[in-house]
Amino acid sequence: MSTFDDPFDSDRALSPAGCVCGKHRSESEHALATLALRCEPIESEEKRYEGVVASAVMRAIFPKDAARRAFLKSVGASTALAAISQFFPLKTATEAFAETGTPEKKDLKVGFIPITCATPIIMGAPLGFYAKHGLNVEVVKTAGWAVVRDKTINKEYDASHMLAPMPIAISLGLGAQAIPFAVPAIENINGQGITLAMKHKDRRDPKDWKGMKFAIPFDYSMHNYLLRYYLAEHGLDPDTDVQLRSVPPPEMVANLRADNIDGFLAPDNICQRAIYDGVGFMHILSKEIWDGHPCCSFAASREFITTSPNSFAAVTRAILDATAYASKAENRKRIAEAIAPANYINAPVTVLEQVLTGTYADGLGGIKTDPKRVDFDPFPWQSFAVWMLTQMKRWGQIKGDVDYKAIAEQVYLATGTRSAMAEMGLAAPESSYKSFAVMGKTFDPASPEDYLNSFKIRKSS
Repeated sequence: MSTFDDPFDSDRALSPAGCVCGKHRSESEHALATLALRCEPIESEEKRYEGVVASAVMRAIFPKDAARRAFLKSVGASTALAAISQFFPLKTATEAFAETGTPEKKDLKVGFIPITCATPIIMGAPLGFYAKHGLNVEVVKTAGWAVVRDKTINKEYDASHMLAPMPIAISLGLGAQAIPFAVPAIENINGQGITLAMKHKDRRDPKDWKGMKFAIPFDYSMHNYLLRYYLAEHGLDPDTDVQLRSVPPPEMVANLRADNIDGFLAPDNICQRAIYDGVGFMHILSKEIWDGHPCCSFAASREFITTSPNSFAAVTRAILDATAYASKAENRKRIAEAIAPANYINAPVTVLEQVLTGTYADGLGGIKTDPKRVDFDPFPWQSFAVWMLTQMKRWGQIKGDVDYKAIAEQVYLATGTRSAMAEMGLAAPESSYKSFAVMGKTFDPASPEDYLNSFKIRKSS
């Protein structure tokens, strides 16, 4: 049963049988429905904690659902609540449960790049999620990924929007001094696409792309790894057959218009802006390469986590809360309006709505509908990190032996996030690892070297 459910509803189960939300016959059915963060409406923190406490009390008193249901049907929910409250102070227990350590710093700065991948981070300010968790957060629009990295390392930002592989790279000292970073939440899943210049509308077979120039946002990005993967699966060596250039997302459309590049693999709002401006078309969504892939993350240094643990916990809860809200389709238009202004993404609301709702123009005269074009699920699967490490090694960014599991578990904080989600009444996976398929090829996180060695096209060591 979900902690959002009414523990005094005689028709709902409190036992672990079925799924966490109480709406499905099994956890697998629940997972297939992808309702982990979508089963119930987002309520106030107080209501959440009331549900958590009440559910715990009812489980203790009535360990068997049949007895609880019989009791509730005989006396009614309100009478049951009143009776239990005489013996167990639910209000006091709720207040005690909800108490958390006072944030060491209430005034925080969080950097972000103006793309829809940062939706939970950005919307947390105008929609009040940071304030709800006792924080005054200034979200700071930033020009590019190297700037985000440097400002976070230099402590100008307390935490930041980062590409999902960036905290791994920073922790390993790739491209910068080695500084331990951690990821308590994934910002978005899917939410990227390959956009080509209009002059290539009849050049859709990647095998014909030799000599073309493509932009990616950063070397340590899912965009880089997915584009390389896609090209290699079509027989092209991304290091010799095409040119890859790192270009800040806000500059990509202008570069496409100026014919400096032939296309890019970029965040969806950049793709959609190229279509909106009439300079590009959508070749393929990134979810067609790997459905459910991570894109961006919310990250902080280990130093910040250690020196300001309560602040870190509070801002993480705010991000998890905002992500749960963003995961609901009915909230997407409101979010588009909230994040569109110049101090945030600075884009037409129409463009952001097309991205967030999944009903969009493809640039070739068609209208496509895919509600999962971009989605929001914060759980930092450690298998995501292992896959990224295989691609870092595949393309020569790291060399030698790699302790995949140790690095993944150091950087991706699945255990802590699972606990935080449980405390907030949000469902989280029991495991930190899962298998998935990329372009039909299954990835087993327990055998990363076998996976890596299966690729014919890779950078020679």
